[in-house]
Amino acid sequence: MKVQLLGSLWAEVNGESIVPTAGKPRQLLALLALHPGRLVPVPTLMEEIWASNPPQSALTTLQTYILQLRRRLSTALGPDTGEDVKDLLATRHGGYLLQIPDADIDVRVYEMLAREGQAAFESGDNALAAERLRAALDLWRGQPLVDVRLGPILEIEAMRLEESRLVVLERRIDADLRIGRHAELIAELAELTARHPRHEGLHSQVMVALYRSGRQSSALDVYRNLRSRLIEELGVEPSPQLQRLHQAMLAVDPLLGVLAGPRRTSTFDLFAA
Repeated sequence: MKVQLLGSLWAEVNGESIVPTAGKPRQLLALLALHPGRLVPVPTLMEEIWASNPPQSALTTLQTYILQLRRRLSTALGPDTGEDVKDLLATRHGGYLLQIPDADIDVRVYEMLAREGQAAFESGDNALAAERLRAALDLWRGQPLVDVRLGPILEIEAMRLEESRLVVLERRIDADLRIGRHAELIAELAELTARHPRHEGLHSQVMVALYRSGRQSSALDVYRNLRSRLIEELGVEPSPQLQRLHQAMLAVDPLLGVLAGPRRTSTFDLFAA
């Protein structure tokens, strides 16, 4: 069984889709797939599907949804596999679990690659870090669970994944900056800062990329524009780190031309103290 959650929900067995068309069974499948091999308690499943207002028939209805999923799985498995659908979508005391390997779920592969990339980054292997983090990001095909109605549990999961994606993206850009790809990053960072107009980490990265590409004035313009936006919209100055980065560019600090060392977590942290 293969499952994709980073974009539209997609799940197949033997090349046949087992994704329900009805909204609530889709939620159920998505929530179980996000926790492969782990028991998802009945109260958690009910909260996702009905929030704080479950009907009197909630337990019976939930069991019906599980039965519908098992029927789809059984049809896709076929009669000759010898695999029991109740082993794949198992009932345990107090809940249900989907017993499939992490390697068959894109979210789990993404998180594994992200961990490997972060470990390589922290050890100073910047080329490996960039490779692993880029591979993790390549698994995304849009917003997570974009075609699934999000109840309170899935909404938190989707937000967590989106935040993780941005952190992984920043780290991949830091790795690319460390290995001298500053010129290649400018266009990507220009788009990212337009989409995240108050994100100081991304703005610091585009400033460094521009500066190292011989475009000091453009780097300083990025700071001025961000500062104006923060003051006008939030009434705050840029963070001390960003202010120090700005001052270093004005002073043509030699440190700006040095790639971050393995003990640094990011380009931004060069000016954290």
